[in-house]
Amino acid sequence: MAFRRRAKSHPLFSQEFLIHNHADIGFCLVLSVLIALMFEVTAKTAFLFILPQYNVSVPTADGELVQYHYGLKDLVTILFYIFIAIILHAVVQEYALDKINRRLHLSKVKHSKFNESGQLVAFHLTSVIWCLYVVVTEGYISNPRTLWENYPHVYLPFQVKFFYLCQLAYWLHALPELYFQKVRKEEIPRQLRCIALYLVHITGAYLLNLTRLGLILLLLQYLAELFFHMARLVYFTDENNEKLFNVWAVVFVVTRLFTLTLYILVIGFGLPRVESQALDPERGNLFSFLFNNILFRMSVLLLVCLFQASVMWRFIHFQLRRWREYWNEQSSRKRVAAATTGTKQQTKLLKRDSGYHENGVVKAENGTSPRTKKLKSP
Repeated sequence: MAFRRRAKSHPLFSQEFLIHNHADIGFCLVLSVLIALMFEVTAKTAFLFILPQYNVSVPTADGELVQYHYGLKDLVTILFYIFIAIILHAVVQEYALDKINRRLHLSKVKHSKFNESGQLVAFHLTSVIWCLYVVVTEGYISNPRTLWENYPHVYLPFQVKFFYLCQLAYWLHALPELYFQKVRKEEIPRQLRCIALYLVHITGAYLLNLTRLGLILLLLQYLAELFFHMARLVYFTDENNEKLFNVWAVVFVVTRLFTLTLYILVIGFGLPRVESQALDPERGNLFSFLFNNILFRMSVLLLVCLFQASVMWRFIHFQLRRWREYWNEQSSRKRVAAATTGTKQQTKLLKRDSGYHENGVVKAENGTSPRTKKLKSP
């Protein structure tokens, strides 16, 4: 992290210098933005990086409420929080994961997976707590009708917009981290697919004004992912402990069922009941108009069902492979145990070939006690 001593220095502007000092560089950029807040000339520009933009005063029964909508200036805010995510990533890596890795002495493959799961456990745990707080305080769980009522949800509360900006910043920061963390080439395609799927879904919910539905779905997804990566961490510390994988399997299936149910409830039954049927671009109800079209709505539901089916197929394939490996291991252990037992029985039989024991005396097969040979003195 910043201002720490390094055992080896690298040439300035070299590749190794960038990899080993990327968190310090990000820290300096963040610090420069924070210092700009202290001066009146640069404060207005600095606020573009730190605070969400496009705030609007919406009249309510109790007065006016400040809410937000999206725009191009959000890219500046996302860029700032990308550097924040890079710094936090380095803090978790150096002060937690690296210290644990030194004690475990893992192989290179397990070391890489342990770092990945450790980072994602920290992120998913934070996101689950934050997302749960948002959906409870905004009343999206207590009143499910709010997921589609008054759609399109063009104006967002501060905490909802800030949550989405931070989510986009985290998954965008994961792209350069593939380079900074020197991820193996075999792992890059899988991680790129994961990052791309999260970015597409989060950006789609943000731009299609489906932020309320997106919050619930992210909560379910992150909860399942949290159990999975916790199970991987426990497995790396103790390979005989796989109980948490069974918990993850149950949570995964339940979250998939809830996800599919919510999609059908909101897109299939909720959005068609929105009163605004006419196209009005100034009001921002383009997507409301599209979702009232049965062809568009059925196409979206079909894509969602196909995606969920593919996810479940990969999950079933993973579980079948895991059970097959478990039963192969159990059968091999039984074969080893049976072979060991057979060897012991053969050893006992060989010992009894020369006679048998009776009252502590070894007797030959004809009942007479065997005589001991007398050794001749030299």
